[in-house]
Amino acid sequence: MSMGSYTIVVPTIGRPSLRTLLRTLLNSLAAAGTDGPAAIVVVDDRPAAGAPLPLPPEVNDLDGRVTVVRSGGRGPAAARNTGWRAATTDWVVFLDDDVVVSPGWAAELAADLAAAPAGTGGSQGRVTVPLPADRRPTDWERNTAGLEGASWITADMAYRRAVLAECGGFDERFGRAYREDADLALRAMDAGHRLVRGTRRVTHPVRSAGFWASVRAQAGNADDVLMGRMHGRDWRARAGEGRGRFRRHLLTTGSGALALAALAVRTRTHSSAGSSARSPAATWTAIAAGAVWAGLTAEFAAARIRPGPRRPGEVTRMLVTSVAIPPAAVRHRVRGLARHRKAKPWPRRRVVLFDRDDTLIHDVPYNGDPASVEPMPGAVDALERLRRHGVRIGVVSNQSGVGKGLITARDVLRVNARVEELLGRIDVWEICPHDHADGCACRKPRPGMVERAAERLGARPSDCVVIGDIGRDVEAAAAAGARGILVPTSRTRLEEIARAREVAPDLDTAVDLVLGEERSR
Repeated sequence: MSMGSYTIVVPTIGRPSLRTLLRTLLNSLAAAGTDGPAAIVVVDDRPAAGAPLPLPPEVNDLDGRVTVVRSGGRGPAAARNTGWRAATTDWVVFLDDDVVVSPGWAAELAADLAAAPAGTGGSQGRVTVPLPADRRPTDWERNTAGLEGASWITADMAYRRAVLAECGGFDERFGRAYREDADLALRAMDAGHRLVRGTRRVTHPVRSAGFWASVRAQAGNADDVLMGRMHGRDWRARAGEGRGRFRRHLLTTGSGALALAALAVRTRTHSSAGSSARSPAATWTAIAAGAVWAGLTAEFAAARIRPGPRRPGEVTRMLVTSVAIPPAAVRHRVRGLARHRKAKPWPRRRVVLFDRDDTLIHDVPYNGDPASVEPMPGAVDALERLRRHGVRIGVVSNQSGVGKGLITARDVLRVNARVEELLGRIDVWEICPHDHADGCACRKPRPGMVERAAERLGARPSDCVVIGDIGRDVEAAAAAGARGILVPTSRTRLEEIARAREVAPDLDTAVDLVLGEERSR
């Protein structure tokens, strides 16, 4: 596989393990005897800029192909999105910053991607978790070892960039390193893309963990709520997950709460009526509920202690945390229910956003005269075909003549009204009135108008196709995570055509590409 076919993205919060990963990665690339990736994008996800990231000096050997971008501490999903959107290659390979790649990893990666069957949207590497050879693994070590059989985890996961753009990347509502990878995989497969396991392998060492690590991990129960909202009740089976213990945790917590409530009633009755008063119902309720709580807690602790090293410190940790985990799990599940009560799967609405001048109508510089509007060849038929297929239509247009004082905003509205008279209804118009020097966020090639149009139509930018005649049109699409199709005209520069991912000779062919993709899903 030649240089330029893939980009490696490594999100990090500055752990020292980043240096080890990059060193082993560079050694593997050297051993593979290939040019390596087009770029290695290290995404600094620390909330604020601090000390420089621990990059090894060997990165200088890649001739500037290692770049660092910031994502502002918004979590691993947002960090990975920042990384892949900075890539321009066909494949994007995600690595965690605490894995170690083998000397043959780069060659195996190239083989995996080259051998990917048609229709493959992603390729997962294999993970090895080294466990101690001289004793049984601890509870935390066993949990980490579960990564070896996990599906679609981003410890080593490659996706086609087009698939990431189509799916909208990682869902940033998952604020932790948990479930965001499974969510993306399910959405990619729902869109008809095949995910495969490769032969390459990385090592995932067990990080040190504090006494309460297993209790803190229960925060993932809130993410499970979002998974259920997004993918239905069978999401665990589809993601290759077991049923988990939440139902038992709920029963344990409920029985414990009932026992405490019964004891409170018994105590209150005893205090108000004197020592001779009895409350047999409360007493027996407390005994029965307490017995259920004790039995479930003991079973849970035993299940965690039995396969472990059974050392005093580990046994103490298991006993204490087995009491704390069930109510923590329930608390986080309730938090997730409250937080994600309105969450629904992202709608998949088909949207095509057109540039206006020299795409839908002939370009008349700074035109404020509706009488000068003339449709481009094929524009009427192209828009009608899209409408027949239920595609929503929008226009995103730079109109710097307003900012220059050459035309007015009212002139633009009058011209747009004439466009609709000739071409039919446009569902949404987004116009940037600013001049280049204004530095706005909406003027193409910036993504502002694409993002706003998608939002107004109830779609994601990744569900949109942007069709235009110059480079800034498709660059705005890429910046927003949308698909871009270039339809060149006499003013399109050759370098813009060369850079474009998709080029169509005319509007009819561009619509063929849009509708052909929809039919293949």
